[in-house]
Amino acid sequence: MSVKPLVAAAFASLFTVSVAVASVDTPAVASTDTAVASSQWDAAFNAFAADDAAHPRPAGGVLFVGSSSIRLWSDLEEQFKDLPVVIKRGFGGSQLSDCVKHLNRLVVRYRPRTVLVYAGDNDLAAGTTPQEVLRRFTAFVEGVHRDLPDTDIAYISIKPSPSRSSLLTRIQETNALIRHYAEVEGKVDFIDVYTPMLDAAGKPRSELFRADALHLNADGYALWKRVIAQYVH
Repeated sequence: MSVKPLVAAAFASLFTVSVAVASVDTPAVASTDTAVASSQWDAAFNAFAADDAAHPRPAGGVLFVGSSSIRLWSDLEEQFKDLPVVIKRGFGGSQLSDCVKHLNRLVVRYRPRTVLVYAGDNDLAAGTTPQEVLRRFTAFVEGVHRDLPDTDIAYISIKPSPSRSSLLTRIQETNALIRHYAEVEGKVDFIDVYTPMLDAAGKPRSELFRADALHLNADGYALWKRVIAQYVH
């Protein structure tokens, strides 16, 4: 079933309250970085800090952030070796809301020219609505552009994992909402990895996933690289 009517309705509802969201939620979220300094992500951010100290990177690089699909991309830097600076900052199990809460440590500190984010998958699995995932991504974009107005942002669409087949309708709706938002916003790209990960019958291609039917294998990451490479240079 087409999600276009749902997208239109969701956007009408979302942007009716967009002024309130911008004036209340986004600054509050963006200001929580120090407040959440001690959290379940301490180990991940301590590892990032140690890597930063050992391998300082100049500003203006390409930054990949998000959940385990980024963290487990073991050869990401090698895949994009033609780029001058590539930084991988994935923390497994995280939601898009976590990316927003930790925006300063996750994104702003690196002052990238482009940031690519894969998140939202775990949000939906936790029961978050597509409309709320869009709101969280909007907060992410606004938070980045508040400090880094010239930074380009690309959203890597939520993938169709076989283990989450019950969420496919919500995944499609979320992807459609964020695609539309990106088209309207400007300086935001939507990278569709969802469609090429489907077979001719519209089912997730299981050969792209590990045994857990959730995380990508080498073939899955090779597909992602081919698609994403069109958006980074």
